[in-house]
Amino acid sequence: MDLITCAGKVIVAMEHTNKGDPKIFNKCSFPLTGVHCVDIIVTNLALIEVTKEGLVVKEIAPDTTEEQLKAATEADLIIPNDLKVMSIY
Repeated sequence: MDLITCAGKVIVAMEHTNKGDPKIFNKCSFPLTGVHCVDIIVTNLALIEVTKEGLVVKEIAPDTTEEQLKAATEADLIIPNDLKVMSIY
């Protein structure tokens, strides 16, 4: 269960998949407590900005390819040419 209010900047941190199945979808299939509230999604595979245009990948995890990221995501992703690799400390 998740509870959210649309106050300030909302950053979601989560695993990108559940046992190999995508967790980021084009459309949610369960009741939402907040609609259009999330600004950024941070997963073990990528940092994704939620925009009016769609989900824009800003950074990708080291050793993850664009193809792997797309395969692990049901939702359509916008991948810019200047995609950065995440800094992991």
